[in-house]
Amino acid sequence: MKTDIWPTIHAERRALAADLQRLNEDQWSTPSLCSGWTVREVLAHMSAAADMTLPSFFAKLLGSGFRFEGVQEKGISAELGGSAADTLDRFASLADSKRRPPGPTDVMLGETVIHAQDIRAPLGIQHDYPTDAVVQAADFFKGSNLLIGTKRRIAGITLRATDADWSHGTGPEVSGPILALVMAMTGRTTAVDELSGEGVAKLRG
Repeated sequence: MKTDIWPTIHAERRALAADLQRLNEDQWSTPSLCSGWTVREVLAHMSAAADMTLPSFFAKLLGSGFRFEGVQEKGISAELGGSAADTLDRFASLADSKRRPPGPTDVMLGETVIHAQDIRAPLGIQHDYPTDAVVQAADFFKGSNLLIGTKRRIAGITLRATDADWSHGTGPEVSGPILALVMAMTGRTTAVDELSGEGVAKLRG
């Protein structure tokens, strides 16, 4: 059964905003698990996605010379504000938004879980994500090469969760917590350290 997507997204955004209230100024500059972005920049990216509409996406895509990376860069710049407090306030104000870029709604669920962990993991913040939501994200990304190439990355291996009833693929096995599997599937190399099995080297490669 699929997760009721928007209440889950809203609850996870609010939980993340609450966790980040206690950060000091230096912590906001911590490199995230999303390569090239600090935790503050990832949060700004999440705000940009939460305030995106179909018309605004295509307007920004056109204005960025049809470079998706340009859309992301402009979105982050617009949402950072003048301080970390501004960035957090902006994100918190969008916690209950249902706006989104074009694409399947499961992308927003995945973005919320994955980017929240991109932020929390390097800061050492623990959070219990809803297992059903993480499984739903895994089910979406396993068949998608959209932007991050997950389907290609996990080809030829079996993924098996040790804390949820979920598995996928054929070939040498990689096992571990469902959250670590999703993070590794989507290119977060540090998450591979939490996994085990004969297929780990292939996934890492």
